[in-house]
Amino acid sequence: MPNITPHVCRHTYCSNMAKSGMNPKTLQYLMGHSDIGVTLNTYTHLGLEDATDELRRMEDLENARKELEKNKEEKPVSQKMFRAI
Repeated sequence: MPNITPHVCRHTYCSNMAKSGMNPKTLQYLMGHSDIGVTLNTYTHLGLEDATDELRRMEDLENARKELEKNKEEKPVSQKMFRAI
């Protein structure tokens, strides 16, 4: 069984919050660091899988933007089609 200390839990918490998208300055405040570099460079641990996930997320956002642009080209439904009763 690995040796899990409160300090290890701080690293895990910081990494998980960064991965979830928490604002870095908010995370710095919650961690009690006076320097953002300590929060981002010492306590946040990211890897290749995290980079791959982020690139996939950016690709999904770009695809959604393209879909919205495509839908803007379609003409809106005319209100003449509807009749007030």
